[in-house]
Amino acid sequence: MKHVAVLMGGWSAERPVSLNSGRGCADALETRGYRVSRIDVDRDIASILARLKPDVAFNALHGRGGEDGAIQGLLEILRIPYTHSGVLASALAVQKDLAKLVLQAAGVPVAPGRVVDRHEAALRHAMEPPYVLKPIDEGSSLGVVIVKEGRAHPPQEVGRADWPYGDRLLAEHFVDGKELTCAVMGDRVFDIVEIQPVSEAFYGYDAKYAKGGSVHVLPAKIKPKIYHEVQELTLRAHRALGCRGVSRADFRLDESKGESGELVCLEVNTQPGMTETSLVPDMAAYAGLSFGELVEWMVEDASCNR
Repeated sequence: MKHVAVLMGGWSAERPVSLNSGRGCADALETRGYRVSRIDVDRDIASILARLKPDVAFNALHGRGGEDGAIQGLLEILRIPYTHSGVLASALAVQKDLAKLVLQAAGVPVAPGRVVDRHEAALRHAMEPPYVLKPIDEGSSLGVVIVKEGRAHPPQEVGRADWPYGDRLLAEHFVDGKELTCAVMGDRVFDIVEIQPVSEAFYGYDAKYAKGGSVHVLPAKIKPKIYHEVQELTLRAHRALGCRGVSRADFRLDESKGESGELVCLEVNTQPGMTETSLVPDMAAYAGLSFGELVEWMVEDASCNR
């Protein structure tokens, strides 16, 4: 019986989401016959793993420490096979400005943008509105500010003394339209989901994780040519960043801009959420994979040197 340590929790701003993901994955793995150790990750994680000696680490962590290459490096040192992407891909994907450079070089369209200091962004517009300000290395839409067209003053909230998301922000041209997402499992590309937030103007934290916060339209109702393009770009982005296991790419599509519309890749998520409201389990189910089969595939795919 394979012993799987499910790593969850941690100390990032996404801790509650990680705990939810981890519990669900642990339950599913136990149902599939694995021996499971549930670990709420803290700074003593190295000694805990050295004592437990699991066969595999299922990484259900989100945010800093969990999907930025840090825990991946520790697992490499301990020689414990783990799920999802390796050290370099994890560190690269979480740094939005660097990831954009790699994606653009690989032919994946991205929105024009630049890195700005948050204090400067609070004093003067980072670019002509409409634009988006987002923390350089946070996930789950934490700290995202949309500056709408015609707004006279720059967003004051990013200059607050209690701003918790770091001083460097990525300013990007805002692409209006449909929110699309697509995932890769190994070399298999899933079908595309259109995300329709119920109570928010965009797919923010509450829309992602609150029950009923968003509607998942699967498959997305977009032109076949664009549908295939999004799938091809998802796989291209996965490979360009060096991702492994399961990753998810998020896109915006403005269908009002010409025959093919304006399509941009917002980011690649190397640790997609695995909660009951998450997108990858939905895509897997549409492809005929149960939640248990999905997490079992991830465990059997685990390795070092990823």
